[in-house]
Amino acid sequence: MLQPIRLALALALFCGAAPRADAASGRAKRERPVAVVDSDAVPLPEIRVDKATSTLLFFPAAIAKSTLTVDEQPRTVDKAAIPVNESRIRVLDMGERSIIVQAVEDLRPGERHELAVFFADGRAPARASFVLMTDPAEVDARIDVERREPPNADCPAEASRPSPRPEDFVLLGYVDDHGVQTEKVDEASNAGQGLSSQPGVSYRGKGWVLVDVQIENSASQRPWAPREATLTGRRGFTLPARLVTVDGGKIAPGKTQRVLAVAVPPPPDAGPDFVLQIRGEGGRGLTIPRVRFQELLTEPHP
Repeated sequence: MLQPIRLALALALFCGAAPRADAASGRAKRERPVAVVDSDAVPLPEIRVDKATSTLLFFPAAIAKSTLTVDEQPRTVDKAAIPVNESRIRVLDMGERSIIVQAVEDLRPGERHELAVFFADGRAPARASFVLMTDPAEVDARIDVERREPPNADCPAEASRPSPRPEDFVLLGYVDDHGVQTEKVDEASNAGQGLSSQPGVSYRGKGWVLVDVQIENSASQRPWAPREATLTGRRGFTLPARLVTVDGGKIAPGKTQRVLAVAVPPPPDAGPDFVLQIRGEGGRGLTIPRVRFQELLTEPHP
């Protein structure tokens, strides 16, 4: 008969302690949805944290755990610098679709820390970023992260996205300790079709190759836009490439525009030398006869 009494006493003590903890913090706990922003022009959403409450962020899709970053150099809303000698944000747990964080100490007025993580599927918006701060009246116990579709679902490439940060390339695995190898790309010309390219650069990183050139459209020609590209090796191996352009990709007569061709790396037996063929509107195109991709270093830089 003593066991139920002990259990009831324990529950009574636990239930009595919880309100005192909330009263001590003086902050009301809230649960609310927060939408991910997909433009640098929009301020990052704020999440309210404190030292007495763990805050759960629940995501609508799987997140890439290795890409989680917490900016320990605080942002301030005024000009006064806030020195930080140790971590102010603790990550308590991380799941396939969740992150639990808590402030080691209540953040000071004006102190902000950015938390960011990439979604695993790579769809836009690809990165979820938030600003952690402490509010005198409220604290977020749960945040349901919303990932809204871009305004124009038919043209996802046109949707505005946050600018990438240097650490993103390492976190996503595009750059590792073997670095990025580069080679010069010679200029090319097709006078019959009114297209030419200036000297460019080829890049090779972990899991990708890229050719960066400036293409000029002759003043006597109609506007032209590149639409597809192919890299063909000297030994017959072919790599379909994805084109990246600016300003909608249309090159006006007499104008020059930057064009990037991105592809997966060729296999070792394909050789380093390729021909880049760019095709576009009106059947017009340009062939760049010598593109070379350096092999990645087998040993990291000293």
